[in-house]
Amino acid sequence: MTPEDFAALLTPEGSALLDSLRDYDPAQEIAVATRLRREHPAALVSAALGQARLRQRAVAKFGAQDAHRMYFTPGGGEMATRASVASYRAERLAALGVRSLADLCCGIGGDALALARIGIRVLAVDHDPLTVAVARANARALGLADLIEVREADVTEVDTAGYDAVFIDPARRGGKGVGAARSASVRGGGRATGGRVFDPESYSPPLSWAVATARSAKFAAIKIAPGIPHEAVPAEAEAEWISDHGDVKEAVLWFGTAPGEIRATLLPGPRALATADPLPDPQAGPVGRYLYEPDGAVIRAHLVAEVAERLGGRLIDPTIAYITADELRETPYATSYEITDVLPFGLKKLKALLRERGVGILTVKKRGSAIEPEELRRKVKPQGPNSATVFLTRVAGAPSMLIGSPTTGP
Repeated sequence: MTPEDFAALLTPEGSALLDSLRDYDPAQEIAVATRLRREHPAALVSAALGQARLRQRAVAKFGAQDAHRMYFTPGGGEMATRASVASYRAERLAALGVRSLADLCCGIGGDALALARIGIRVLAVDHDPLTVAVARANARALGLADLIEVREADVTEVDTAGYDAVFIDPARRGGKGVGAARSASVRGGGRATGGRVFDPESYSPPLSWAVATARSAKFAAIKIAPGIPHEAVPAEAEAEWISDHGDVKEAVLWFGTAPGEIRATLLPGPRALATADPLPDPQAGPVGRYLYEPDGAVIRAHLVAEVAERLGGRLIDPTIAYITADELRETPYATSYEITDVLPFGLKKLKALLRERGVGILTVKKRGSAIEPEELRRKVKPQGPNSATVFLTRVAGAPSMLIGSPTTGP
């Protein structure tokens, strides 16, 4: 989509056409396009259909009410902060007394909109003309243009001295890694990837520039990839990993808040687990009656030990981020399961057990196993009215299967 195509969508004709496509079925796109081209220019129809598809995809991230009023670029919608996360961050900034903020690398404006909605004045900056036009249109569409100034500029040349805080969301494009990822460990989530750690210096702008800019502000937040190595976190920053309904969405480096603190924040809530002095990895021991699967933000923040201590638990393996315990305790930081069977890995054994118990609804989870869930389901062919959860993992270094089901609470 070119800036000219987008500008056409903002005309009365373009707006009306886009509104008419709110509930259209993409499977019928050819027929819809053929009909609309009888009354509208072909380029406008193509732009409207593309935008309608982007709005439908954005409903999961922004909610239907906002998504169907907003505008998106293909990449911008994918990279934008989820509305729930942006709102949480905006509220945290407001609690710090922030009343004005420079949003550098603003993209389509998702964070700027959340900030403005709670009364923070925002300078939103991006270097891409189309992205800037989309961000400006979103501010108008949601009635927040009076609080959001959108500027097309190189973010490295913007003077942020007059603002209470700076928020930086660098583009995280593919690039060379900084070295082989650590072998599977509790602190790495128990997954032996053998891949390469994403290099923060390949961000655009690089993380080093973002950190230098953050240090010059009273308060600052830098959005980073959740997989950033802890060694790359500056000593004076607070590092926060955020999940929403169990899915890790992002990590943030905070400046001017709690230097050296590590935080796992779970949405909705928020519920936060934080420490400036992380515990050492827990000891491993035999599988007990209950298994706890820590939230992804807890694992990324390397706070599994803190959760294990609260649960009176232990690890099932020194390299796997599953906690086991003999008693059931309630925690918001992990999902609990009652374990009925602990078996050496074997498809024949599993298939026979599932058939014996009439399990047709099988949830497969894995950590430290090369077997993919869909591959396992295909091979064991579960049938029957009952349900179960199987964990493909390691226990004391040996490939194992744990069978159980979610608990209903203590």
